[in-house]
Amino acid sequence: MDVEETEELVCLDPDLLQLQEVSPFALKSSPYVVEELFTQWLSLPDTCRLVKSLLADTKAGAPLSALENSTNTNALSSNSLPSLFPAGSTPPLSPRSSSGSPRTMKQRNSPSSLGSPLKLASEPVREVIPQFYFKNGCPPPNEMKEQFLYQIDSRFYGRLDGLQLHEFKSVTKEICKLPSFFSTALFKKIDVNFTGTITRDQFIDYWIRGNVLAMDLTTQIYTILKQSYRTYLVQDDFKPVLRELLSTHPGLEFLQSTPEFQERYAETVIHRIFYYMNKSGNGRLTLRELKRGNLIDAMLHVDEEEDINKVLRYFSYEHFYVIYCKFWELDTDHDFYIDRENLIKYGNHSLTYRIVDRIFSQVPRKFSSKVEGKMNYEDFVYFILAEEDKSSEPSLEYWFKCIDLDGNGVLTPNEMQFFYEEQLHRMECMAQEPVLFEDILCQIVDMIGPEVSRFVLVHLGCFFYLFLFYSSAV
Repeated sequence: MDVEETEELVCLDPDLLQLQEVSPFALKSSPYVVEELFTQWLSLPDTCRLVKSLLADTKAGAPLSALENSTNTNALSSNSLPSLFPAGSTPPLSPRSSSGSPRTMKQRNSPSSLGSPLKLASEPVREVIPQFYFKNGCPPPNEMKEQFLYQIDSRFYGRLDGLQLHEFKSVTKEICKLPSFFSTALFKKIDVNFTGTITRDQFIDYWIRGNVLAMDLTTQIYTILKQSYRTYLVQDDFKPVLRELLSTHPGLEFLQSTPEFQERYAETVIHRIFYYMNKSGNGRLTLRELKRGNLIDAMLHVDEEEDINKVLRYFSYEHFYVIYCKFWELDTDHDFYIDRENLIKYGNHSLTYRIVDRIFSQVPRKFSSKVEGKMNYEDFVYFILAEEDKSSEPSLEYWFKCIDLDGNGVLTPNEMQFFYEEQLHRMECMAQEPVLFEDILCQIVDMIGPEVSRFVLVHLGCFFYLFLFYSSAV
């Protein structure tokens, strides 16, 4: 009887035995417990039948029905339970809560321990991030490219040998939308082999495949002017476009018989460009500085305006004429250099000796002249632009550095009085009623409102008020 009961006992459903739950940590520390339970499960007759059934289905090529077999196995196991006890003496099953213990609910709601939780979770949608970095900039839209190609095809139609320089000017202005005096610079940029002609494929390769089409106008001009081995513009980069401007602009035709003045005009324009645009003052004009200025607008203006003197920014011939004549008047020996004694005569001796000494000490700006104690034409252009237009930011910086003796960025009453003493002496020599420095200082303090009562902290925007009595004769 004992043997029969034991054989029947191995057929029991494990769920009906209500085995005590074992902690996962205990299973990890005692792996033999799991192995023992798995061995007992494999020894059950129903397990053997299930395995044999699955093997048979696999050999026959039939789909596996593990779930169905498992259900039948549980049913058979549950049916074998009453044979263990005499009829009418079956003990009641242990009551089970419909809600179950928190641990049981957690296990039921969690993914099955027999399968990977990644299989139950839906695979995340792989989002394709569009390309956001392009080495040569974002390529142009297809619509823009097709429209541009149509214009190129119409312009190069029947010209298999390409276009020459004089024929390329219309391409520069009408298709590329650049100032017309950029045609030579653009032509040489494309014609790297110096063949004298540009074919359709050469132009497309530079303008479209080089991604120049997608650039803004300022970047296009910067790319055309800049040398490939530099990341900035220098003064010589502007000479080709100014040379073409002098030869093609109707307002500058009268200069074609005087090449020397053409060269001086081009130099003056370039110096004016770097005076206003090159904020760092290092002679290297960056793309950022070019975008922050108004040079491109002035170029477009001068390309459309026949009267060059109406373009007041950079290109006015009258402005050049005044600057050059002032320099020529001060340069008495005409060696193209000015010394201290020459500059003191500027503006009917309006400058003081002390301010001239500061200028020649190269505090406001380092001279480009290689001759010690003398300034050349470029240095004079910077000086006269700062003198004549005191409201501009470069002018404010120029004169502020002259007055700031210790270079600490703050103007004190002592520093201002040092330069005013010479003006006061001039008043006394001219038998004029002197204006005391204290009275002028009070007016300055009232206008500026310094942060500290003992010092006059002059911001650049207010400095032009102070300049009036430092450089102007009374």
